[in-house]
Amino acid sequence: MPTFGLADSFFRRFPSFADRDKRLEQCIKVVWILLHVVSVGGLFLCDTDLIWRAKDHAWCTVVYFLLLLATVFQYFLTSRSSPGNVLDAMKIATETHVNSTQSAPGTGNMSTSWRNGSSLWSKLATDLYPPGLPSRITTCADCHIIQPPRSKHCHDCHQCVLRFDHHCLWLGTCIGKGNHSRYWWYIFEETILCIWTAILYLAFLRSKAMKAWWKDFFGTVMFVVLIICLLPLLALLLFQSYLALTNQTTYEFIRGRRIDYLRGAPAGIHPFRKGMCANLYSFCCSCNSKYTLEAVPSREELEARARPYTCLDIACCRCC
Repeated sequence: MPTFGLADSFFRRFPSFADRDKRLEQCIKVVWILLHVVSVGGLFLCDTDLIWRAKDHAWCTVVYFLLLLATVFQYFLTSRSSPGNVLDAMKIATETHVNSTQSAPGTGNMSTSWRNGSSLWSKLATDLYPPGLPSRITTCADCHIIQPPRSKHCHDCHQCVLRFDHHCLWLGTCIGKGNHSRYWWYIFEETILCIWTAILYLAFLRSKAMKAWWKDFFGTVMFVVLIICLLPLLALLLFQSYLALTNQTTYEFIRGRRIDYLRGAPAGIHPFRKGMCANLYSFCCSCNSKYTLEAVPSREELEARARPYTCLDIACCRCC
């Protein structure tokens, strides 16, 4: 009984830990922090010569720790960022319609404006699909709202996400239109940090300086752990880079033709691909709001993209 009393008191003081999913999310963050502290701190603890070499090459040490701080900052920034909620996009579209309606002379009351705004979202989301698509209107069974193209309901976050990519358990959040670019930068920084730290451990193990047996054992274990972490990081970085270049999402890549708006596309053609340069600009540098919706191209546009390249197309950089 006292144990249950202490647990209830703890959960009342920290309500976020009462939820099992929240506890798992917090535990993963603690493991992530410990992994970085142990790998970096253990390196300087074992390799005493590294401290002296760091003094001789201060700029290299500064860059390494700046990369570490940037990775930590990017991790928590991405984990706290919004992927873009369909419900928020609907509210913004509705509020814009209500404000424009109220500013016009001879408008009706507020409830009428809100009803018109809701019907506006229904029309807006439906018109993003080309005519003749087998199921143009997709209504979420949980959120009870019409989903625009590329959106999906996440059962972990309990929300419909714009341009849904996947739910990242490591970050504890969904990856969508609002934070996909930040996620790529986090994976990139984490990969570079992992490679750099593994190289430092390898240099420590290959050094001929006298060192205690436990230092060799710890260095070997950490080097193996870093290599095990590096392999999926590199694969994930390459895969996410491919998705950015082709303007795809993980969900679309895996589900393929089982998604309605992808069924009508010619083989090898992704409906939202605009060329590598345009895709990269949209992924990294676009000034559009994360609530900007994308329309599915018509069948004629997709067939035009599927035609073979000519010399004139290459000269005009059609592939870009």
